[in-house]
Amino acid sequence: MSSSSNGKDTSVTGRTPAVPPAAADLDGESWAAVLAPRLAQFAAVARHEHVTRAAQQLGMPQSTLSRAMVRLEHDLGVALFARRGRNVRLTRAGHTFLAAAERALGEVERSAEAVRVDADPHTGKVAFGFLHTLGSETVPSLLRDFRADYPRVQFQLVQNYAEAMLERLRAGELDLCLTSPPPDAPDLVVRRLDEQRLRLVVPADHRLATRRRVRLDEAAGDLFVALEPGYGLRRITDDLCAEAGFVPRVAFEGEEAETLRGLVAAGLGVALLPPPAVPRPGVVELSVSSPRAVRYIGVAWLDGHPDTAPVAAFKKFLLSRRGQLLPR
Repeated sequence: MSSSSNGKDTSVTGRTPAVPPAAADLDGESWAAVLAPRLAQFAAVARHEHVTRAAQQLGMPQSTLSRAMVRLEHDLGVALFARRGRNVRLTRAGHTFLAAAERALGEVERSAEAVRVDADPHTGKVAFGFLHTLGSETVPSLLRDFRADYPRVQFQLVQNYAEAMLERLRAGELDLCLTSPPPDAPDLVVRRLDEQRLRLVVPADHRLATRRRVRLDEAAGDLFVALEPGYGLRRITDDLCAEAGFVPRVAFEGEEAETLRGLVAAGLGVALLPPPAVPRPGVVELSVSSPRAVRYIGVAWLDGHPDTAPVAAFKKFLLSRRGQLLPR
């Protein structure tokens, strides 16, 4: 997740924000860039109240640590320590700064551990996106088979339409996604995995319901129910209808294929849909003889994006399922 500041007030030095921004600036003059390397040194001196012992813990010369603390106080413009030889005591400002430094260091420690855990080859995490229409059978079957060899790998599963998933992929929120149609974009690597026949779904009392196969143009006079624009299946529907020589008259738009089947069962239109996981009463699913009504399923990832061990393993597994991704 990313966050942004709505603006910040600065002091006359131009460096000290009156209200901390949601995301720290990291230019060379920012407090984050100036202070971050010294926080652990400051915390060590504060805990030991002795520069030499702190230097020993940090594995650095005592003189270097002393100069670093003097420079830190100079940059801040406040005294953090009251000194008695090599013994030091925190001032009131020092106590305030230590509390913030401890929180920052703790967050860095937790964040570092989190990314290390996610990258663990045996117990790490894969952020995996897929279409709603692949969620009932295809993805559960894939995860079951993959976890036979990697039983402790964790998954963050995201169901969404194609464009939204690609946005999240580009934002670094997903490692891999199954999508259709496979996108053609210079920043993505895409591998086609399988194809799926689409069917013309009609109400049980429709004039074509007694047929097994139809040409798509035979439904040119019907109302259609379809997914909303932006969904891959909607684009495929529009393209196939155009290839058949007509523009579909869309009466209802939805966000989920089974909802569309329900609308068809209610007699509100016809639809081009992939096969259902479970047969739906009230509809008849017809093979389309012309044009060839299929959708291609592909896996996509960011070009040049390094994989953690669990992501690499799952990617290899998906590619090994080419031509066998979907239930037959």
